Amino acid sequence: MNKIKTVFTCNECGASQPKWTGRCPECGAWNGMVEEIISKKASRAIPAAQRVLQPLDRPISYSAKRMGTEIDEFDRVLGGGFVEGMVVLLAGEPGIGKSTLILQVLAHLKGERLLYFSGEESEEQIALRSNRMGISDSRILVACENNLENIIYHLDKQKPTIVVIDSIQTVYSNAYDNVPGSVTQVRECAGNILKKAKEMGFIAVFIGHITKDGMIAGPKVLEHLVDTVLYLEGGKHNFYRTLRSMKNRFGSTNEVGLFTMKDNGLIPVENPSEFFLSERKKHVAGSAVAVSMEGTRPFLIEVQALVTQTSYGNPQRTANGIDHRRLAMLIAVLEKRSGLPLRLQDIFVNLVGGMRIDETAINLAVLVAMASSFKDIPLDPGGVFIGEVGLVGEVRSVPLIEQRVKEALKFGFKPVYIPRANLKQLKGFRTDEVMGIDSINQLFDKIF
Repeated sequence: MNKIKTVFTCNECGASQPKWTGRCPECGAWNGMVEEIISKKASRAIPAAQRVLQPLDRPISYSAKRMGTEIDEFDRVLGGGFVEGMVVLLAGEPGIGKSTLILQVLAHLKGERLLYFSGEESEEQIALRSNRMGISDSRILVACENNLENIIYHLDKQKPTIVVIDSIQTVYSNAYDNVPGSVTQVRECAGNILKKAKEMGFIAVFIGHITKDGMIAGPKVLEHLVDTVLYLEGGKHNFYRTLRSMKNRFGSTNEVGLFTMKDNGLIPVENPSEFFLSERKKHVAGSAVAVSMEGTRPFLIEVQALVTQTSYGNPQRTANGIDHRRLAMLIAVLEKRSGLPLRLQDIFVNLVGGMRIDETAINLAVLVAMASSFKDIPLDPGGVFIGEVGLVGEVRSVPLIEQRVKEALKFGFKPVYIPRANLKQLKGFRTDEVMGIDSINQLFDKIF
């Protein structure tokens, strides 16, 4: 007879407690304890195969062979493509394009057997989507299956090159009485498929749900198990998607891939700068151009600001694409150091295209755009502004300045205003192309 035990497991760290608590005693997370039923079935313990200890400095014969997908933006984020035995977690909001992207990846991969297990769509629904995208490939085998034991059976029988589980939160095992999506089911099912991938050498891709807070649904241990965690981001009303790497054991986590959503799937954006500046209006107050770095890739982006007299007691401060606390800091610097009376002004800042940027190198462009809107004076349409702004109004140096300047000049923008401290890192540029500045007041004297 099965012995049933009830425990409470933390969604964040996976720690178990016999009683419910509002705060996890292990990781300190609040309201993360969920009830789990653990069924202890009588079984004979089988000792695991022992591995031989090896010295760290032994000769290594293993080399990570990359399997490219021919989708440059996807391969860029992975670090050059898939690696044999790699386990990837692809997460994103519902309807963002996760299943569409991975179906395109399967169509471009080289391999004899490409398995797609879906716990959310029927085989007919997957076929309809593939026909709409123009994908017809007999190597891709699909099944509406979310039972772990049946999936393992197909893996042993088919010997696949890559396996897609859509989604990992729907998979369940008969060995546990918990419902699909529970902490125990997600952890154990993912662990079993991961073990199989390492043993057989196939690539496994888990598609995952996210919560309303933007976190991957299920236990935090799921992110620790896999080799790579990818996030597919983009607003519901935006036509572009951003693929970011949050964890990558086989490459850098600084790269980003850009796609546009079309009727036939996600189309890679090869030139982000041209993409984000394609509809820019010249000679309009409140518009400035910045150069941002996403990993090793620079791209130009338009920063728009609108400063207008408030109609309410408390002026509005709205930021789209940058952190609102950084906007509040930049407004305070602009008012204090430049003397602009912004206390009774509504201020709205927007990064065109819905892009979200966290780096501080766009601070100078944000300040210039706000000052231009307040003074109602258009900026030079060829100017580009790069630099971090400090609390005393100084313009501080930023990394990778040469790549940023070259990107701006490539598209015909000049002059490029940069921190004076970065000038010593540049060689071969004319003074009419690059100008160094020390403070925002010095810059305002030049452009207004």
